[in-house]
Amino acid sequence: MQRLLLVLAFLLMAAGALDAAEQAGVTVAIDNFSFSPEPITVPAGTKVTWVNHDDIPHTITDASEPRAYKSAALDTDEAYAFVFRTPGTYRYFCSLHPHMQGTVVVR
Repeated sequence: MQRLLLVLAFLLMAAGALDAAEQAGVTVAIDNFSFSPEPITVPAGTKVTWVNHDDIPHTITDASEPRAYKSAALDTDEAYAFVFRTPGTYRYFCSLHPHMQGTVVVR
């Protein structure tokens, strides 16, 4: 019984850590037709928010098929967020300007 309680306590703490990572998040700036910082490495459960600081629209588009995430066109100062829950390497790009590419590494 005590072992079960310890396991449950650990799981609750781990869930709290994930909630904190998701709430704190990481911000990627879109500026001068580039993503910054690039690449980024985050723990699983982190919310990544992209903010467009350019004067023209950009998108955030998952490079894999089927796409797990794809934003609408973001105008100046608009943002898009996605929570990366599973470890792996996630490549993305702007579908309006495909030369703009980025990577999120989830540990």
